[in-house]
Amino acid sequence: MQKFIFNHQNESIMIIRKSIFLLAGILALSSCSNNDKEDNTNVGPTGPPVETGTANTTYKPAFSGQTRAGSIQTTTEIESKVITNGLSAPWGVAYLPDGRLLVTEKAGKIKIVTQAGVISNALTGVPAVNPDSQGGLLGICLDPAYTTNRMIYWAFSEVVAGGNITAVAKGRISDDEKAIENVTVIYRSNTPNASTLHYGGRVLFDKTGNLFVSIGERSVLETRPLAQAVTSSLGKVVRITTSGQAAPGNPSFTQTGALPELYSIGHRNPQGLAIHPTTGELWQSEHGPRGGDEINRITAGANYGWPTITYGIEYSGTKVGEGITQQTGMEQPVYYWDPVVSPSGMTFYAGNRVPEWQNNLFIGALSGMHIVRLAFKDNKVAGEERLLAGEGQRFRDITQGKDEALYAVTDQGRLYRIDKK
Repeated sequence: MQKFIFNHQNESIMIIRKSIFLLAGILALSSCSNNDKEDNTNVGPTGPPVETGTANTTYKPAFSGQTRAGSIQTTTEIESKVITNGLSAPWGVAYLPDGRLLVTEKAGKIKIVTQAGVISNALTGVPAVNPDSQGGLLGICLDPAYTTNRMIYWAFSEVVAGGNITAVAKGRISDDEKAIENVTVIYRSNTPNASTLHYGGRVLFDKTGNLFVSIGERSVLETRPLAQAVTSSLGKVVRITTSGQAAPGNPSFTQTGALPELYSIGHRNPQGLAIHPTTGELWQSEHGPRGGDEINRITAGANYGWPTITYGIEYSGTKVGEGITQQTGMEQPVYYWDPVVSPSGMTFYAGNRVPEWQNNLFIGALSGMHIVRLAFKDNKVAGEERLLAGEGQRFRDITQGKDEALYAVTDQGRLYRIDKK
């Protein structure tokens, strides 16, 4: 077992915090007649930004706190435990009702892991995946009625005529937990390409029982512009029913031939999706090129800009397109990183065991080799923390269990449990 404890604030910081509490109380009393929803977030004192590396660009943020927010530090004593290091390139993790974890492995396997670290044999019935490069078996989630129907949903890279696509399948875990039964591919992205990059690949239920799916633009120059094309599902977040049809209430894109499943457009490689526990809004993480990794608050029908606007540059060092970061009709990221951390799977904390974490966003960072913690105030980042930064692990996905612990998987095969000590 590995333990890490975050130091308590010193006396001078506590004095500052008391002053902040006093000021907050005064402001609250003066605004009792305001009908707007109160934001009770208490971020506490912040220090210098956690990012000290040299940026790839000289681009300026659109607003204060959009990048390099002040550092914050968890004051609760936290313990991390490696449940197992015996997984093979795990990509997605979901918490089962009995406390075990359902894990996808990139090569095409779905396994069940106990809290004691016992790994099951791969469940049979999973369709073939293309595991080359960034492809494989990707994100996974449980049906909201899993306890009665035992249904699961997952994204994967599939070989079809014309190239590779991002696909979504569903199936039922058998009673003996050896197979996935009645497997059906319910959705396929509509623009195949030989590229083995930028599949996106997260799947997540919304609060109406429909599915969000993130799909990348496949990276290559020929498909990159399709992130802006409403006739293609590349570079999009789509919203579908459990049968794979366009979900009721989706936004209407007015251009000719717009796909009815589109929810938002203009994404590069979106590898993280999470529902805010209080507002029910969808949030997303997205890989930029050199610089420009993003966290977005997704609005139905909105355009998030790629490749027209970005806070990153090409890997060669040249600008992307016209080298602009803002354009009318295109959304700004809530937050971005330069240099990149490579944000992947993510979850909001909705527990009570660590009160200071409530409604904070936790994101697995691949190249950053840590777990990002972001605290918010009025939908802007008010503080950033890096957890498990000394582990040397590429954190691929993270979820919260019903036990209120966080569970994270890494490319190197580890499954972590992170909780109050």
